[in-house]
Amino acid sequence: MNFTKMHGAGNDFILVETNDIQRDWSQVATAICDRHFGVGGDGLLLVLPSDTVDFQMRVFNPDGSEAEACGNGLRCLAKYVVDVGLANTGAQEILVETISGIRRAKVHRTMGKVIKIQVSMGAPIFGTKDIPVRLRRIKPGEGSIVDIKSILNYPVTIDDKELLLNFVSIGNPHAVYFWQQPVSDFPLSQIGPKVEQHKILPKQVNFEVARVISRQQIEARVWERGVGETLACGSGACAIAVVAQLHGYIDNKVDIKLPGGILNVEWDGIGEVFLSGPAEIVFSGEWPD
Repeated sequence: MNFTKMHGAGNDFILVETNDIQRDWSQVATAICDRHFGVGGDGLLLVLPSDTVDFQMRVFNPDGSEAEACGNGLRCLAKYVVDVGLANTGAQEILVETISGIRRAKVHRTMGKVIKIQVSMGAPIFGTKDIPVRLRRIKPGEGSIVDIKSILNYPVTIDDKELLLNFVSIGNPHAVYFWQQPVSDFPLSQIGPKVEQHKILPKQVNFEVARVISRQQIEARVWERGVGETLACGSGACAIAVVAQLHGYIDNKVDIKLPGGILNVEWDGIGEVFLSGPAEIVFSGEWPD
């Protein structure tokens, strides 16, 4: 099985072109993503044909679970199909089918070379049933009613420490915690898995700790559901930007500084969230079936 190793701001994937939707890709992901006995990666990214748009994308985490959304993976897919010629020559927009809906990747070139890929991540979701998260503030039957205040600064106690979490779905569930100190000092490996698997989160969650530096910049670290800490997370960067804007901390464009690099997020406060950042091919190889 041929593969290509790629990364978006250090969030690395093993990309495979395939028509095989019947294969146990969860099992493949567990083996190939292993950093000691496999290729090593934060996920297995499948490029599949689509009956409705240009391509279909599926992403499997190292624990075998399937991710609904992946912003860095979207950019890597777009970069790959352009570079290897799968996309139409000169294509400026690529449509990708994902579990969470159709996503658009806009390709920007200079002198024929791809210099930037911006992907649409859909509109943020705030209904507690849709995130999903079970909150004491929500009365039975009200979970689909969007009350922004209900998902902001919700107190959750972890190891005798109260965290004020902010919940949103970017096609997948996120919990964002704003901290006043450098995020490098936050005990993410200790707190992250406990937030990820908290009882109020029926589908678990991606957890972000963030510090607002200015109205144009935020620094952050991410604990990804089914993966652990990653160097970057595209949907996580979008989640941070959305809830930061809801709090009034930032304007509608912000740089999210992550350990692996900087991701740029734009949101007009109403519609889709747009994500830009690096996407690079590292190497190609063959995995023994």
